[in-house]
Amino acid sequence: MSTINDSTNPVTTDLCQLVYISRITSTGLSSPSTLNDISETAVEHNQIDNVTGILCYGNGYFLQCVEGSEQALTNLKNRLLVDDRHKELKILDFSEITERRFASWSLRSITLERWMTKEPELKKLMPFKPYEWDSNEWQKFLDVLQGYYEEQTRTGNVDTPPVKYSTLGVTLSKVVGQHQAFFLIQTILGLMIVATLLWLLL
Repeated sequence: MSTINDSTNPVTTDLCQLVYISRITSTGLSSPSTLNDISETAVEHNQIDNVTGILCYGNGYFLQCVEGSEQALTNLKNRLLVDDRHKELKILDFSEITERRFASWSLRSITLERWMTKEPELKKLMPFKPYEWDSNEWQKFLDVLQGYYEEQTRTGNVDTPPVKYSTLGVTLSKVVGQHQAFFLIQTILGLMIVATLLWLLL
């Protein structure tokens, strides 16, 4: 348990924040259900462990911010380190916080959406390549996502079920427009399978 030093009003807290980035692996890319699996498993674990947060994926990169007890986040970090669906995990922050930023979301999954590429502050960070950001730009990114979260909370769209990413249902133009390397690869693989089946039937 951590203690915030304040001689006038000492406060004891066990609330921390973990922020990391990583790259998707060929193992992660090989399964069209990877993003769904990550979301569903994370939501299940996070509700049990009282962990909240947000996960963003795009261009082959993950950025996740999670909040909870120090022990719960340490356990989560240890699970992430042995997950072969991503690699080169880089922890940007693991520190004590006084309140949650995403309190109503056990985990909200966001792929790069059109509003993100139009948002002035986020547009500066596109294409989404967090390993190339300056040291404090991940904080700016999370600030914008927090604003989005607060708007979602205001309108009642909180803790929605994980998005069901239908890779074959996404058009190529939308994939490219949103920098979704994952969707692009899966769409191409799907088209190749369809073409092969048609060739065998003809």
